[in-house]
Formats: sequence, structure tokens, C-alpha cells
Amino acid sequence: MDVGFFDRVAAVFPDVCFEQPPDLGVVLGSGWGEALVKDRVLLRLSYADLPGIGASTVPGHAGEFVLYERLGKRIAAFCGRRHWYEGVGWETVVAPVELCRRMGCGKMLLTNAVGGINPALKAGDFVVLKDHINTVGANPLFGAHNASGEWGPRFPDMTEVYTKHLRDLLHAAAKKLELRVMEGVYAFTAGPVFETPAEVRAYSHMGADVVGMSTVPEAVFAHACGLQVAGLALVSNLAAGISPVPLSHQDVMQASAQAKPLMAAICDAFIDQV
Repeated sequence: MDVGFFDRVAAVFPDVCFEQPPDLGVVLGSGWGEALVKDRVLLRLSYADLPGIGASTVPGHAGEFVLYERLGKRIAAFCGRRHWYEGVGWETVVAPVELCRRMGCGKMLLTNAVGGINPALKAGDFVVLKDHINTVGANPLFGAHNASGEWGPRFPDMTEVYTKHLRDLLHAAAKKLELRVMEGVYAFTAGPVFETPAEVRAYSHMGADVVGMSTVPEAVFAHACGLQVAGLALVSNLAAGISPVPLSHQDVMQASAQAKPLMAAICDAFIDQV
């Protein structure tokens, strides 16, 4: 990891980002770009104007940083993410988490769209992440480590990446909305291909409930740095071999569009309790 990379990105952010620690940092995944209700916007920055991050190359990712106020809370939101499969490097992938950490933020909400493996799931369901399986065999902590200790120990414990307290708040938010959610294990794959049916069967035997191409790098890095992490997934489709039709990103976007009101509602109810 290149500390200088993060210094260059942080230098573009104006002083308003650092004058008061955000109550929550948010990274919005595929289709989640309009899931935030804002009382007052303090700042907007396009990813295209951020050195080393750049415009998103994936449909459904707005590619914009928004600092705003909602329900008396200050929120630092990265609307859209960069993925490892885009070939941009680990620094770009985890930059939103590092920038939130530098702003003084202690909590992160990571959202995504996933394929459902657990037979109890259907498109449109929400899953609170309780653990993950990194099928990639690589993570952003590879390479040089921050000698100052700001990124935590060299060999961080991963027993509870997704903070129990924040998981409880997500469940409480869902209950308030009379929305059924389940907790599940997320299998992280490299992408950009969807998984094969054989891979999905293997992940199921490993204990995975859902599968996707993101989130775990940010979660690992945030947890190592001492931040509290919550993960919330929208099941946009059934995984390969379970789905009766071939998979496409268009299906992901369609499911997200249909679930947009509920996505906004559960995020808002969660923010109200943070």
C-alpha cells in the first residue's frame, strides 16, 4: 500500500471534510446510488476529479463523493465504488475507507448487490452480512504496511469483521420498516465474470449465502484500521445454477431499480440510529 497515494487523494478534499468527524462513512454499491436521503449537502466531488480514483467504469455506480447532513448526523458518502477487477489497484479500491478514516469517521456502511445462494433468498431480499469468505486469495493488506500503526497490526484478527452492534442496528431498521432480512455469509470473487454453477455449489458447501465481486476488500481494510463495519446486500438475482435464466448486469440494475424505495428507507432508518 502506498501512503503517498492516499496523501495525494486527500489533498483534493477541502477543509470542510476534516473540520468535524462524520458520524458514518458509506460506500454505495451497484444500484444503491440513490439510496440516501439528504437534509443539507455540504460538498460534492466527482470521482473523475479525484487523482488515483477516477470515474467509475461500471454502470450503476454514480462516481461521486457527497458530504451531507441527515437527521442531525454528518455522513461521508462514496456513491459508487471501484472494483479490483477494473485493474485500478488496491489503493483505489479502499481509498473511500482510508479517506473516511482520515476524516475521523469510526463507522462504515458498505452496500452491494449480490447473487443469492441460500435457497431461502429471492431477488429483492436484503441480507445483513455477518461474515465473509475471500475466494480470491488476495487482499489490500498485501505489500508495505503503514509503520505508524494507523492501519492496525500487521496480522489483524478477523473474528468479527462485521460489528455485532451495527448488525443489530440494521435489523432494528428493518424491523421498523416491517422488512424481513436475514444474516448471511458473503463469498467474495474476483469478477468480472459471474460464477459458474460448480463454483456456486462449492461456495454453498463452504457456508456462503450470497456471492459478489466487492465489499470484502473495504471491510478487511476498515476492520484492520479499527473501524466498525456494517455490510448490507440486496439480492439482485439468484446465482448461476440456481437462476433459471442466464445472468446479466442488466438484471442487477433492474432489481435495484425495483427495490430503490426500500433501499433508501432502510439506509435512512439505519442512519437515524447510528
